[in-house]
Amino acid sequence: MHKTISTEELKKKLDARGADFILVDVLSKEKYAARHVPGAKNIPETPDYAKTFEAALQVPKETEIAVYCSSSTCHASVRAADTLEKAGYTNVLHYKDGIAGWEQAGLAFTPAE
Repeated sequence: MHKTISTEELKKKLDARGADFILVDVLSKEKYAARHVPGAKNIPETPDYAKTFEAALQVPKETEIAVYCSSSTCHASVRAADTLEKAGYTNVLHYKDGIAGWEQAGLAFTPAE
């Protein structure tokens, strides 16, 4: 089962980011384009998420992957995390507070492009 991480934990991981950590925004391309957590990749959650993820990011199964969506009431990131674990990814993290939690903490976004 995936681990849930806090805003503080995610911020620390982003500050110390290495090649072995990936942050994924599972919201639509439009919502991602409007704003997202700096450094996040956009792979929208779909029923066939594992294949979409693997096509977009060819990373080892032990890579640390954190997924998020809009808020703690958005379940797309939970589905994405579960799907990745079922596909064999062993280090999946769920940032359940998402965009809302990041904003509430007063942290910067990558704005609309």
